[in-house]
Order: sequence, then structure tokens, then C-alpha cells
Amino acid sequence: MEQTKTELTMGTLFRNRVIQVILLSTLFLQIGIWVRNYSILLFVVEKTNENPVAVSLISVAEFAPIFLFSFIGGTFADRWRPKRTMIWCDFLSAVSIFIVLLTLVFGSWKAIFFATLVSSILSQFSQPSGMKLFKLHVPEELIQMGMSIYQTLFALFMILGPVLGTFVYQQYGINTAIAIMGVAFLISAGILFLLPADFEVEEKKEKTTIWQEMKAGFKYVLNSRALSLLGGTFAAAGLAIGLTQPLAVFLVTEQLGLPKEQLQWLMAAFGTGMILGGGLTVGLAKKTPPQILLALGLAVNAIGFIVYGISEMFWLTMAVQFITGLFMPCIHIGINTMILKNTEAAFIGRVNGILSPMFMGAMVITMTASGWLKQKLSLVTMYEGSALLFVVGIFFLVPLFKGATMLKKSEEV
Repeated sequence: MEQTKTELTMGTLFRNRVIQVILLSTLFLQIGIWVRNYSILLFVVEKTNENPVAVSLISVAEFAPIFLFSFIGGTFADRWRPKRTMIWCDFLSAVSIFIVLLTLVFGSWKAIFFATLVSSILSQFSQPSGMKLFKLHVPEELIQMGMSIYQTLFALFMILGPVLGTFVYQQYGINTAIAIMGVAFLISAGILFLLPADFEVEEKKEKTTIWQEMKAGFKYVLNSRALSLLGGTFAAAGLAIGLTQPLAVFLVTEQLGLPKEQLQWLMAAFGTGMILGGGLTVGLAKKTPPQILLALGLAVNAIGFIVYGISEMFWLTMAVQFITGLFMPCIHIGINTMILKNTEAAFIGRVNGILSPMFMGAMVITMTASGWLKQKLSLVTMYEGSALLFVVGIFFLVPLFKGATMLKKSEEV
């Protein structure tokens, strides 16, 4: 009987129209994003002769707008209809990318940063709308399972994405790569038309201003102990990732003494681990509270970053990439489940918009400094520093280890 119930719930999840459409749309978005990430990275590395500051600026262009626009985008996502918001964001992303293509043909190559900048800004309006649809249309008991499947799709592109992006750039050049990005975003926008019609929003007796809704969002997070502590974890993890995220290519070229293109194979090992980890986490999540899953993922990352910093063997670095990838779904599923289970649908955008800047803002701070720090410090020092910051993130979760009781109480706030 229990087995039949599991089969029915999985079948119910895959028959859910919103899940089907979001997964298909995400497929094309991931194609565009990974072609963008690797073609632009390799393009800038070539143009600047591997200048670490220029390489780190790519990441700043991608992540700084998340810090600046996340809360604003989340607030508007709570006010606007989610389907319409997501379609417009993908369409405008495609338009901006085609504008960059024209600029590249007729102007300066530095316009390449604009493609990343605009699509990153628009994603701050689209992403919380997708979370809101997930909250509205997916039964709560299926949320962790749905997040696992969603994460597995991202993991698949951790393998295919770097290979695809590198292949497109090396075979066809930056102009074709940017054209592929634009088409992928357009297809994603077209697929989103298949979403069910947005719910009609009931007129509120008292109309509120944007500023009032922003304040309500901060109050909501502060009144939830789970969300407040999660914010501290976000900030620590952001500092850790930002410190080394732009330097992965130097881990390959300097630490391991290999060509920069070998980075794709390390990412492939990471992605393979994520795919397997996504499946394993589905079973683990049924018995494990999300805060424990999150802490487990952070702990494995801390150990992994220590090894990255000292390893000079390609096979060892690749093995650790696989292991950290195996536990990465624990982080993503733990975070998303904690947010969705502790947040009402009306506040999803604002909660996401408050927590994301804590992560992204912290990441942008260390990311911006990473190029300069790379010139002053060794890679070993920087990776060990990241490991220490992951440990700090775990300490924020310690008060939540008592169990799910406290998490349930936060829903009533």
C-alpha cells in the first residue's frame, strides 16, 4: 500500500501541468545560460590574456544585479501575475541578447558584459514568479520531490553545459554563441504560454504601496526564526563561494598545470555527482529535516574546498568534485524546502528577494575582491578561507537542529 502511494505521488507530480511546463522552459533556459557562461568566459580570457580581474568582472556582471534587484523584483513578483511576468522576462532577455549581438558586430567587444547584466536583472522578476507557481500548484508533500527533480535538470547541465558552451564557442565563435542564447530564451518564453492561466487576484480592501509591501516582507522574515537563521547561512555561504568562484579556471591552469579547457571535465564530474545526488536525496529527504540536509551539504563543501586548495593531482580534484556534487542537492533542496514550507504564497517573492541578496550581496563582495586577492594571496589560502566560511554557515543552522517542530511553528507567524 505504501509503495502504491509513492508511485501515485510521483505520477501526480509528473502529470502536473505547471511542473511539465517549467521543466521544459528550464531546459531551454539552461541551454542559453550555459552557452552564455562558457562562451563569454573563454572569449574574455582570450581577449584579456587571462587577466584575473577581467575574468572576475564576468561574474560580477552576472551576480551584482541579483543583489541590487532581487528584493525589488520579488516585491513586484508578489503583485504581478506570475505567468505573464515570466514570459515577458524571457522575451526581454532575448531582445537584449540580440542587441548585444549587433553591438559585437558593429562595436566594442566589451558590450559582451551587457548580455549577462540584463538577463541577470530580468531573472530577479522571473525566478520568484516561478517559485510562486510552484507553491500554488504543487502539493506540499510533493515539494521536496519536485525540488529534487528540478535540481536534477540543473545537474544534467552541469555535465552537458560546459561541454556545449565550449564546443559552440570553439567551433562557431562568439557571434553564433550569442545568437543561440537569444533563440533559447525566445523558445523558453513561447513554452511558458502553455502554463495555466494566472489566478484572478482578488481586490484588496486596502491598497498598499510598494514601500509598505517591502516593509511587510522584512517583518515577515524577522518574525520567522527559521528564515532569519537561514539568512545568516546564506550570507556566510555567499562569502565562501564568491571568494573562489571566479578562480576555478586558475585552479586548472595554475594548481593543476592543465589547459583552461580542462575545466569542463571538472564541471562534468561535479554534475555527474549532482545527478546521482538528486536521486539519493529524494529518499534521504523523506526522513531528514531540510535544515539537516543543508548543514550536511555545507559540511561536505567545506571539506571539499580544503582539498581543492592543496590538491595538485587532477584525479583527486575530480574525485572531490564528484563528491561535493553528490551532496550539492542537499543544499539546494534544503534551502528551497525551508523557504517554501515556511512562507505563505503571498510572501514568496519578498522572502526570496530578501534572502537572495544576503547570499548574492556577500558573494559579490568577495567576488569583486577575488581578482585583487588572487594577485596578493595563494590559491591555497583562498580556498581554505572559503572552507572556513562554509563552517560559519553551519553554525547559523545549529539552533534549528532540534527538529521540525520549530519550523512548523514559524508558519503560524
